[in-house]
Amino acid sequence: MKNMDRTQKLCLAAVLCAVAVAGSLLSFPIAGSKCAPVQHMVNILCAVFLGPGYGVGAAFGASLIRNLLGLGSPMAFPGSMCGALLCALAYWKTKSIPLTLLAEVLGTAVLGGLCAYPVAVLALGQSAGEIAFYAYIIPFFISTAAGAALSGVILGALSRSGALKRQGEEV
Repeated sequence: MKNMDRTQKLCLAAVLCAVAVAGSLLSFPIAGSKCAPVQHMVNILCAVFLGPGYGVGAAFGASLIRNLLGLGSPMAFPGSMCGALLCALAYWKTKSIPLTLLAEVLGTAVLGGLCAYPVAVLALGQSAGEIAFYAYIIPFFISTAAGAALSGVILGALSRSGALKRQGEEV
């Protein structure tokens, strides 16, 4: 947001990180991955309100806390961080909500899914050349599509109410 100082951005990032951690209680397992759609919703909200740095930081913080609490898997790191970075860059460059939603889905499902494979090999000892597509890309796609739809509803409501324009955002 244009009018926020660093302290306000940090506080909002912390609140959104907490929402992602609490929302991970609503996760569902798919092929060895815990899918948490709320994390993807938070990534998109961070992209719109805070930008790339805070978005990736909030994604990393949420992934770390989820893993420490046993609510996530090591694959949370590449999935959430790649998605957060790509959607924040898309919003930063275009200010387009639909493109931001699509960038979150592609960043998490494709880039995050491909990056999850080496993490799985190192952290979990899995080694199968063809596992990346079925075990990570498809589950990440399902999870992030649900989160993108949820954030699309929230951002649409904020836009219709005029709340985004009052905050200096162009939607």
